[in-house]
Amino acid sequence: MEFSVTLPGWAQDEIQKLPHLETIEDRMRAVIRFSQLNIEHDTGGPFAAGVFEEESGKLISMGVNRVVPMSCSSAHAEVVALSLAQKSLKSFDLGSVDMPEHQLVVNWRPCAMCYGATVWSGIRALVIAGSDGQLEEITGFDEGPIHPKWKEELIARGISIQDDVLKDEACEVFRLFRDSGKLVYNGRQG
Repeated sequence: MEFSVTLPGWAQDEIQKLPHLETIEDRMRAVIRFSQLNIEHDTGGPFAAGVFEEESGKLISMGVNRVVPMSCSSAHAEVVALSLAQKSLKSFDLGSVDMPEHQLVVNWRPCAMCYGATVWSGIRALVIAGSDGQLEEITGFDEGPIHPKWKEELIARGISIQDDVLKDEACEVFRLFRDSGKLVYNGRQG
């Protein structure tokens, strides 16, 4: 038995074209672009995530949602990006004392599953486009139950958080997804 999730070919090609992404906005803009390309190429849902060295901006990995094409409910963008980063760096702990601090950049607040993956990954910072109910309102995705003090829980675990980074741009991609008529998958709800 084996378990694997792969990035689509277009994503691997696009990663090679990315310039050095110094600012938070540059990093988020790249993540949002990957989320849109994932819709346009019909290779998964409207989500993308990147793992970066926080200080230098060096891209470690980029992930996109692969749930439907890979028939794998855990193939969310955050899980893909974190897993690829851990594999690349040969460490299950992206917060290990012998490596630079890492940051996860996502085009929305992580769902219930990805929130747990974020906590256990070892990253030191989370940057998100938004965290209110707009994603669910626009798309119909069910993001699952999140602790009401989820931000405080991250901070207590040494993970800083930056919210509302290019929120309007992220929401435009969610509208594009909604208008495409593509499958909105929710556990036991289709």
